[in-house]
Amino acid sequence: MSQVVKEVLAANAAYSSDFGDKGKLPMPPGRHFAILTCMDARLDPARYAGLAEGDAHVIRNAGGRASDDAIRSLVISHKLLGTREWFVIHHTDCGMETFTNDIMGDLLASSLETATVDANGWHDTGKGPGSPEGRYINWLTISDNARSVVEDVRRIKAHPLVPGDIPVYGYIYDCKTGKLMEVKEATEAGKVV
Repeated sequence: MSQVVKEVLAANAAYSSDFGDKGKLPMPPGRHFAILTCMDARLDPARYAGLAEGDAHVIRNAGGRASDDAIRSLVISHKLLGTREWFVIHHTDCGMETFTNDIMGDLLASSLETATVDANGWHDTGKGPGSPEGRYINWLTISDNARSVVEDVRRIKAHPLVPGDIPVYGYIYDCKTGKLMEVKEATEAGKVV
């Protein structure tokens, strides 16, 4: 058993020993909203959005992008569990800004081992083999953070399974200050129609 597994199980034992009434929380989120945000370990949506267990749905992926699967989750969140407002929250200093689809495809074609990055960019140091399959995936990289928030809000609002009466708000989380900064163009695009 790795040290990480031991630490996770110890933390879970402490958490579950004082679980209290949380087992009685209803499945629908109590505050009726959902957040789509990045998987970056520096982001703690519960803290930056003031959430307790049972309050909201938090959907996370690389970049907090409105991928098909993220939209699937948002649609389920509304249709089956009653969320009525959604947030798209990207963040400063996002790793998705550091590469392109071509770079990722080339790295994966070289090897499947972890790459390294320095001032000159990404480098594959693995021995291989890799796979060309990475060249056929849209990695939803980011070249302009505010623009990506706007794109994602527009994509969500334009989806035929998303009702027009759900507002979608666009924000960028500042990793240096912890503040949420509104992307006004995104929030405007996400207004109820």
